[in-house]
Amino acid sequence: MLDTIKQQLPAYAKDLKLNLSSLMREEVLSPVRRYGALLAAALASGNTTLIKAVTEEAEGFLSASELENVRAANAMMAMTNIYYRFLHMAKDAEYSRMAAGLRMQVIGKPPADKTDFELYSLVVSSVNGCEFCVAAHDAELKKAGLSHAEIQASIRIAATVHAVASVLASEGALKTSQEIGVAA
Repeated sequence: MLDTIKQQLPAYAKDLKLNLSSLMREEVLSPVRRYGALLAAALASGNTTLIKAVTEEAEGFLSASELENVRAANAMMAMTNIYYRFLHMAKDAEYSRMAAGLRMQVIGKPPADKTDFELYSLVVSSVNGCEFCVAAHDAELKKAGLSHAEIQASIRIAATVHAVASVLASEGALKTSQEIGVAA
């Protein structure tokens, strides 16, 4: 669970531990949106230790369809973030006039609440650094009535989770290299 993850963080990452604790107590987002954003960010991080712990924690707050909503947002954004980031970076208007040719029906018909799907898509797009997708999902969330505070809270979760994943990965790599060095 999250406590296990926090215990794995080294002393230099104390701010991350504190941020994670305070963000998960914050009531700007409903528990469903808070834990959905947490899981979306963990999935986008790709860190298996973090994904496992966050999934176990989130299962206490999210229904099966809500869990699927988060996973669907992550899967879709893993694809679309690459595509739309390319369009932005290529700076060639011809690509923008071309049909994407990618199936994206889940965006219009997500497994659970559409606004929550948009929020999780924003979280994943932020972690993946897709400017186009961030702007599009931010606009959809504002149209759906989410406040700036709610949107910002989800991004604060994403930023913290991404940093935690980075620390866990670097500490794991350091430990592995030390073990190899000892064995050699």
